[in-house]
Amino acid sequence: MNANHVIFNSDGSKIAAGSSDFMVKVVEVTDSSKQKTFRGHDAPVLSLSFDPRDVYLASASCDGSVRVWKIADQTCTTSWPLLQKCNDVINAKSICRLGWQPGSGKLLAIPVDKAVKLYTRESWDSQLDLSDTFITQPLNVVAWSPSGQYLAAGSVDGSIVVWNVETQECIERMKHEKNYSICGLAWHPKYRQIAYTDTEGNLGLLENVGDGKKPNDKVASTVTKDYNDLFDGEDDDYLNGDMIEPESSPKAGANEDDGDDEDLMPTSSHQRRAIIDDDDNSLDIGLIKANSNLLEKEDDDDQTDGFPALPPSSTQQPFYDGPMPTPRQKPFQSGSTPAHLMHRFMVWNSVGIIRCYNDEQDNAIDIEFHDTSIHHATHLPNSLNHTMADLSTEAVLLACESTEELASKLHCIHFSSWDANKEWTVDMPKDEDIEAICLGQGWAACATSALLVRVFTVGGVQKEIFSLPGPVVSMAGHGEQLMIIYHRGTGFDGDQCLGVQLMELGKKKKQILHGDPLSLTKKSYLVWVGFSAEGTPCYVDSEGIVRMLNRGLGNTWIPVCNTREHCKGKSDHYWVVGIHENPQQLRCIPCKGARFPPTLPRPAVAILSFKLPYCQVTTEKGQMEVWNGVESTAESLRCPHSKDYTRFLLIISPMKE
Repeated sequence: MNANHVIFNSDGSKIAAGSSDFMVKVVEVTDSSKQKTFRGHDAPVLSLSFDPRDVYLASASCDGSVRVWKIADQTCTTSWPLLQKCNDVINAKSICRLGWQPGSGKLLAIPVDKAVKLYTRESWDSQLDLSDTFITQPLNVVAWSPSGQYLAAGSVDGSIVVWNVETQECIERMKHEKNYSICGLAWHPKYRQIAYTDTEGNLGLLENVGDGKKPNDKVASTVTKDYNDLFDGEDDDYLNGDMIEPESSPKAGANEDDGDDEDLMPTSSHQRRAIIDDDDNSLDIGLIKANSNLLEKEDDDDQTDGFPALPPSSTQQPFYDGPMPTPRQKPFQSGSTPAHLMHRFMVWNSVGIIRCYNDEQDNAIDIEFHDTSIHHATHLPNSLNHTMADLSTEAVLLACESTEELASKLHCIHFSSWDANKEWTVDMPKDEDIEAICLGQGWAACATSALLVRVFTVGGVQKEIFSLPGPVVSMAGHGEQLMIIYHRGTGFDGDQCLGVQLMELGKKKKQILHGDPLSLTKKSYLVWVGFSAEGTPCYVDSEGIVRMLNRGLGNTWIPVCNTREHCKGKSDHYWVVGIHENPQQLRCIPCKGARFPPTLPRPAVAILSFKLPYCQVTTEKGQMEVWNGVESTAESLRCPHSKDYTRFLLIISPMKE
């Protein structure tokens, strides 16, 4: 999907992009094949910032979190829940352009509401908050001065404030003349100037920042000046107290020559950095380039207050240059939208829709049935903060995660029982969280963090309990059939490593699929799992490939549709809500520029036809092969519980015509 923020690191060797598909990618500029992907955010990425020492990468997301990643091994070092959650960048109150302190990268500045939070490197403790009464709206962007002494912040209502970080004193206040939102800030490398951009496309310049006078509320104008006015000052004017870098540098003098020397001669910190970069690169290619002269320089550097030299053992550590492990995808409920949204679908299936509302006015669950003769619509309070749901013609199943005070709970409303509504709740054992749930005919099941599957009757009696070989990803039920998808192991190079169990929970209990590997498109992940209306197991991956179980060919999986072929744009998707074999149709919701639909207005359901990926379908021979293949596939897909073959003839008759 679209990239929301793109940045270079300090020396321009790497570029990072955060996008609306929840991922962050880092690419080597000289060799674009060298890529690293950072997965973990649950919503579009808002902004990124490279650590000046290239050890860490910070990212902010619409899921409300700010994360710090270790670039070398793509792991999340820490995460703070600082921002208000939203479902897209356009709905975010702030784009949260964060920034590391130049040079040492000692502090990470994060604009949070009307203040800037500063976090200390390595310990990741909140050191202090910078705020000012002049700021009345959320801050959008922060920018450090080249020396790291000053910090500027711009807000969504056009305010710009500058602090001296050491004294926490506000030295500059400015207000945009038209109150346009500030979306970009940049300091001049030498002079007391800040360039800024607003969301209407204007470029402005704030001059004489912190000139020693008491800060007053300036009004900045972005009216275009004559080009001659841009160069009407003497160059010497900038040397009379208007330079930030010489003031903040202990080696800088008061005269012009010293200032020039400062510009021309690299500081000791720059030399140290060059040494570390060179050593890092030598490790990256598995060679030891360090010689005695280099080590002597590093020893000298240890005497100064700069970057510490690498430990002697670091050049001897083996470097792994193979495929990287893929982060495991988190458990999910099919037909649900992300849990962090205030208004979301908990489930949308062939029986009905369950919506959850969690805002300032209400925390409730609405249940709506496609066929109102099954049951009337229901409104439930959500005091336990249920995050998972499933719906069948017999019951509603809800589950919530544990808190410090309460255990994880499974709650069932059995509305088709003989004694009217029958509700029951089961508490999970301590430190065991429900991660996936599903309903079948006469039973309910949940998979937990203890790698257990617990099966209950729909009336609340505990029936079966068995262990899973790995953490659950998702599960689905239909009639007597229970399908469980779990992690078989660690995937590599962007691929998930999933397994599938298919069980029958009727009178003759048996297992059909014994943890077989689940076929996924390369570098994709699972987005939907369920059954067709006729009872055939199906699933969909993130590349839009829909697969069904082919019982007639040794329980293999056959691709029956590619939803991406029907999308108009690259960022468009189809959100599957049901699959039918008679006629061969997918019931989907088109999502423009997103993977899932909004709850309001109610989205419309589209119908997509099955299309198997046969070769040369335009030729007459290819069309005959397609017909024969569809006929045999329809027979092999026949549900073993049904003796009626008529519906399969109905499936294939339109294609024959």
